[in-house]
This record gives sequence, structure tokens and C-alpha cells, in this order.
Amino acid sequence: MDKTDKKILSLLQADCTLSVSEIAEHVNLSTTPCWKRIKRLEDEKIIKARVALLDGAKIQLGISVFVHIKTQHHDTEWLENFASRVMHYDEVVECYRMSGEWDYLLRVVVKDIAAFDAFYKNLINGIDGLSNVTSSFSMEEIKYTTKLPIT
Repeated sequence: MDKTDKKILSLLQADCTLSVSEIAEHVNLSTTPCWKRIKRLEDEKIIKARVALLDGAKIQLGISVFVHIKTQHHDTEWLENFASRVMHYDEVVECYRMSGEWDYLLRVVVKDIAAFDAFYKNLINGIDGLSNVTSSFSMEEIKYTTKLPIT
């Protein structure tokens, strides 16, 4: 990946609605070579998707909850089952396997405390082998970005 690819990626991260010709102009390429670069970046899965970022509060999904999970199970079969189940919860927008004190960290987005309570009950009753689950409610979103620091 060269400097031009990185500039294309940076532009797309800031605004994926830019046309190929607009991107080409910013990176000093003609349209066809620019399109080929974008296509290659997509084929190589460097560009995973182009999406619209929504304001959760404006669509009544303004509560972010960070759920820390511990388990006594660390085998591949359990992990695959856990990952499969987590993928089915629409409220889970991020899931990480962690090092340190907690085994997993989920970011859950809901409209209110009652919605989180329903999710929580579903989670603890729907996945066997959870030994400790604790939650922290975000009081304020200070920084949120999906833009990676490409250099």
C-alpha cells in the first residue's frame, strides 16, 4: 500500500459518498486508475464496507453500555459458540476478546434501562458458562470515530 492508497483510504473514511472523480482529483489521478485502486482495496478487504454513521440519540438508541464478561471456558468450541450467539444480538455493536482481568468486552446500544435489562437477562440466560458479568453505563460520549489513523 503506497501513499496514494493511504490518501484514498483517508478520504473515504472521512466521507464515503465522495465520487470516484472527486477522490481522483484529491489524489492527482485520473478516474480509471483511482477506481482500480479502490476496487483493489475492496477486493483485499482493506475496505470492509461503506456505511452511514448514525446519531444513536436521534433514533432513540442513545445509551451505550460496556459489558465485561468472565468465563471459566477458554476452549475453541466454547469461544465459537459464544461468538455465534453474540452475533445474533442486534444490541451488541462491538465485541472483543480481551487480555487481562476480563475475557470479553461488549459495547451494547439500547434505548433505555428497561431495554438493557431485557438484553442482560437474555444474555445471561442464553449463553452458558458466563462466570461474571458486569456493566458500565456511558455517561457521556467524548470521542467516537471509526476513522483509523492512517499514516
